[in-house]
Amino acid sequence: MLYMLPLLAVVIGYVISLFLKPSSSTGFQLLLSFSGAFLLSVTVFEMLPEVYESGFDKVGLFIMAGLLLQIFLEFLSKGVEHGHMHHGENSVKFPYLLLLSLSLHALLEGFPLNQSSDLLHGVVIHKIPVAAILAAFLFHSKIAKFKAFLFLAIFGLMTPLGSWIHANFMLSEEYSAYINAVVIGIFLHVSTTILFEASKNHSFNATKLAVVISGILLAYFL
Repeated sequence: MLYMLPLLAVVIGYVISLFLKPSSSTGFQLLLSFSGAFLLSVTVFEMLPEVYESGFDKVGLFIMAGLLLQIFLEFLSKGVEHGHMHHGENSVKFPYLLLLSLSLHALLEGFPLNQSSDLLHGVVIHKIPVAAILAAFLFHSKIAKFKAFLFLAIFGLMTPLGSWIHANFMLSEEYSAYINAVVIGIFLHVSTTILFEASKNHSFNATKLAVVISGILLAYFL
């Protein structure tokens, strides 16, 4: 039941999209900055040491593979994972490539959640602004409302599915370490991109800096 929290995050994101314009809301941008800082900190404080302590060769190679995979996925998704939505809202075509990209990202991020409650919280916090941006795009587009809800439902279920697969299929310790390394690469790219793009002209104001520091400290002390 705990791992249905990512699905709840999508629901919360949808509710936020009903009341805020994610692309222009200051509060929303602060949430995005906090989520990036928290996710990056959990990755560095917990996931990186654990995957290197596993002792398997080529862990660094798989981290870089994850980073490159995320770059490719963002080529398909146009950057919604870190707070952007560049797809045309006037399109009536169902965005299959966007769904494929986000679903694969969400599936992979679900694999290590069985191992860390802090990582689960980081994924949930990260998923809320992403879902809000995605919902705002889908429901302002010319896509049928049923298809928009179906898109969000599939997206919301992929992370719990990844956790379920990891928990119910016997993966060797080596394969598990390599999958976690790929996820680390994905998280490193997404979270650092969020922080670099946290404000216009790549500059931080005092409020956003305080939010980022809060995210880092919370991840450290949890």
